Amino acid sequence: MIRQLIYISCIAFLIIGCETKPNATEEPLSNYIEAIKASYAPDKRVALFDVHSKSVQGKILLTGMTNLPEALADLKAKLDQDHIKYIDSIEQLPTQDLIHTQNGLINISVANLRSTPKHSAELATQATLGTPVKVYKKISNWYLIQTPDRYLSWVDSGGITLLEEAQFERWSHAPKVIFLAIYGVSYEEPNTQSQVISDVVAGNIFELLETINGFYKIAYPDGRIAYLEKQNVMPYDQWLSNLRPTEEQLVRVGKKMMGTPYLWGGTSSKGVDCSGFTKTIYFLNGMIIPRDASQQIHTGKLVDDQKDFSKLQPGDLLFFGTPATKTEKERVVHVGMWIGNNQFIHSSGRVHISSMDPNSENYDAYNRQRYLRSKRLLNQPDPNIIDLTKSAVFKN
Repeated sequence: MIRQLIYISCIAFLIIGCETKPNATEEPLSNYIEAIKASYAPDKRVALFDVHSKSVQGKILLTGMTNLPEALADLKAKLDQDHIKYIDSIEQLPTQDLIHTQNGLINISVANLRSTPKHSAELATQATLGTPVKVYKKISNWYLIQTPDRYLSWVDSGGITLLEEAQFERWSHAPKVIFLAIYGVSYEEPNTQSQVISDVVAGNIFELLETINGFYKIAYPDGRIAYLEKQNVMPYDQWLSNLRPTEEQLVRVGKKMMGTPYLWGGTSSKGVDCSGFTKTIYFLNGMIIPRDASQQIHTGKLVDDQKDFSKLQPGDLLFFGTPATKTEKERVVHVGMWIGNNQFIHSSGRVHISSMDPNSENYDAYNRQRYLRSKRLLNQPDPNIIDLTKSAVFKN
């Protein structure tokens, strides 16, 4: 009996030892890695530093991947400074097979971008036709890309055209047009009775070839040629020069999307989530703002955090969620845009207008209760807002 107790005790000791020992050695350099990640990649949605360490036969092995060469260099410098020896097996992006085609263009009206490289994965965001992206890695039929707002996600090969540097430079300098109607189609010939080439949505950008009989002859990134009715399109340079974003313009674009279905991950007129809706409004007014509500809340100027809606102007963004406590961080889960008269427009179920006035028929008690604060993005200098009139995103 005593032998059995001793045996059981030894086994228990070994089990406990086996459970705790890996935790101490599984990530021997975790403190170094986490410090670098906090400095260079605090938001994994827009910066990739997926690096790990482990002990292998008495040596420390670094694995993972990153698109931040400066972060990796900093990590190595700190390890060298502390005389820590390691084996570097970190994959630096873009991968070697993409080194000459690390630029790409979205070539369908709306590309669905996934959180992982498979169609069943979460819809992380969308990108519209003509959007230039950085291409980092290929797995099977999927590419890891980064959009101009720095959002990282995966697109299947049918949604993107890869370009060599010379090709991308040619495209960058080519004349372009932007489609401004909410929805439409392109045609095989310069008449509306000809074969449809593709659907088209607001914000799609094409290379301009020539003007023919009330139509623009345009080229898709993948080489397809089509025609767009001039009434729905504007030369990109002209659109930029005419841009005068105002409160009224923001509201007008928002109302044009009334009734658009809610779509988790959607950022186009085919479907929008709450932040995808506000992002689309601002994009069609010449500004690229961050993708998610929890990112948008850190842009612009604080206008109100006391439910004093008299301070708001049309175009201001209202954020909703759960305030921070002593034990929990703030959670931002919804965003809408103020349109005046105590009302805001937002995507929840569909794009619709709600009121902060308790006496109004469309009073939104639920969102008033979880209101956090409002920010003003219009005419506010902010490094997280790309002004297309000052940035060569679509044309050099």
